[in-house]
Amino acid sequence: MNQPLAYIHPTAKIARNVVIEPFTTIHKDVVIEEGTWIGSNVTIFEGARIGKNCKIYPGAVISAIPQDLKFDGEETTVEIGHNTVIREFVTISRGTSDRFKTVIGKNCLLMAYVHVAHDCIIGNNCILVNAVQVAGHVKIEDHAIIGGASAVHQFVKIGAHVMVSGGSLVRKDVPPYTKAAREPLTYCGINSIGLRRRGFDSEKINEIQEIYRHIFLKGLNNSEAMDIVELELPPSKERDEIINFIRGSDRGVMKGYSH
Repeated sequence: MNQPLAYIHPTAKIARNVVIEPFTTIHKDVVIEEGTWIGSNVTIFEGARIGKNCKIYPGAVISAIPQDLKFDGEETTVEIGHNTVIREFVTISRGTSDRFKTVIGKNCLLMAYVHVAHDCIIGNNCILVNAVQVAGHVKIEDHAIIGGASAVHQFVKIGAHVMVSGGSLVRKDVPPYTKAAREPLTYCGINSIGLRRRGFDSEKINEIQEIYRHIFLKGLNNSEAMDIVELELPPSKERDEIINFIRGSDRGVMKGYSH
């Protein structure tokens, strides 16, 4: 159902049961799949690929050109997965020649005033709370929650099942399954409540805790800690994911806990 007061470019590909409210503008080279609702005063620029059953609230701007002086007009996209909710005044920039796309996964919630810059990859089931600001080239893995008014530095990587405290300045990578807070950003334990909600049993949670005791609580450098974890702790999907994340970190990981 398209309102006559909305502008929709004639080449935009809009599924039949998409609802578009008045005063919204949809440019060329846009694809919107079934069941999606677009509120009033939304602007969707070329390159947007919006999945099924999404909700995009008033004032959002999707797929605007990057705020990057190196951008040279290359054809790039924003891809938004099914069932994702984009609240008021969220801005999502399309990619540059680095990745050629910005991606928001399925079942995500981006609350009001969130900004996601060019070439970011956000996984499935993520929550970015009000006014989170994500710089370019950031990767956020599945089930991560970023607290309100946090700022994420460009090229940072945030692992799966992470909880970042509101108001954080995220300058370093945040390994999976952890909680991060304080200034500078510091390890504050594992996200045990979130893990329980997602079906991790007590044995698995204890295993993850033991891995991070070696990494963050024993005064070892990362290289020493990774060697000990690999030698002394039994292999598992979670152990190997943590080891690979930390060894693969370009920016370095957040600080360990200290009194």
